[in-house]
Amino acid sequence: MEALEKNNEQIQFSYILLFDEKKEAIAFATIKLVDFYLDSVQNDLQSVIEWMRCMGRKLHLLSSQKTFKILTCGNTFVSGEHGIFIKPNQDKKEVVKQLAKAIVAFEKDISKEVIDAFMLKDFVNESLFITDALHNVGYNSFNVDPNMVLTLDSNWNTFDDYLAALKTKYRVKARKALKMSTGLQTEEITIESLKQLLPEMALLYKNVSNKASFNLGYFNIETYMCLKENLKDDYVIKVYWLGDKLVGFLSGMINQDTLDAHFVGIDYTVNRTYAIYQRMLYDYISLAIDNNIKTINFGRTASEIKSSVGAVPQDLTIYLRHRKSIPNRILSLFLNRIQPTEFRLIKPFKTKSIKN
Repeated sequence: MEALEKNNEQIQFSYILLFDEKKEAIAFATIKLVDFYLDSVQNDLQSVIEWMRCMGRKLHLLSSQKTFKILTCGNTFVSGEHGIFIKPNQDKKEVVKQLAKAIVAFEKDISKEVIDAFMLKDFVNESLFITDALHNVGYNSFNVDPNMVLTLDSNWNTFDDYLAALKTKYRVKARKALKMSTGLQTEEITIESLKQLLPEMALLYKNVSNKASFNLGYFNIETYMCLKENLKDDYVIKVYWLGDKLVGFLSGMINQDTLDAHFVGIDYTVNRTYAIYQRMLYDYISLAIDNNIKTINFGRTASEIKSSVGAVPQDLTIYLRHRKSIPNRILSLFLNRIQPTEFRLIKPFKTKSIKN
């Protein structure tokens, strides 16, 4: 969090602590004030955004020049539950409700400008029996594109073991992609080489981020410096060269027995010819096997191709409320229409190939 806060000045970071009657800390939440640009939405949320724009102007809540300010609990750059920590043996439903109220009350302390909406993001299905208490304090819930998660077989000691677990069709596909990418040279970069490569990496990242249908904020690539300095070998950045030209990079964080795949950068002019993105997915898997990782969180973009390497969808729920009660009630009607992007779920493994 320190690395994100230090290098992303466009986002205002704050933190909330809840205390019990004994004045002992029982919960912690990370809060970010994000300037969300309505015109940046390019997916099914467009209908909701158009309504927000129209309603906001009619009620004098939102002008054409004004950005939509969202106070967000959760990591704006990573999918999953990264916003709230609750001390064990607490009434989690009550704590979540108190945190939601604290976030609203906190509005006046952190911003001189009016906040348009409050968001708590990316809760998995197992948490909904707790977080659905947010409905009682005015929040509306909706599903977003799932986090794609690969669970590794404990018997995979090498990447070849992974390939052997695939059905013939997908093993052939993998070997073809790996053959197409043989013209690439790869390198895990150090802090020293990272300094030199940041400008090129920023351009490659922009190629990918510009294709995203929904962004809550633009990630400053210089954040990688802090992440690498603080996490060392637990933060991996791998670059892909075509001759002397940088054509891609991947990044990821090793968190105990989990690998969180972070941002990638791709030169799309040569992506298909050299199967760069598909090679990256296989490299994440190889990295996970080498580090005895149990699960890879691939994030929620390119769901179909991620399912082709074995990842399965993990549903995510976002809670959102408008600061004004009447627009919030109308907002709920539109949020109910939002559905995750449909994709073809591929099952590439042989029957009963995963043993956990």
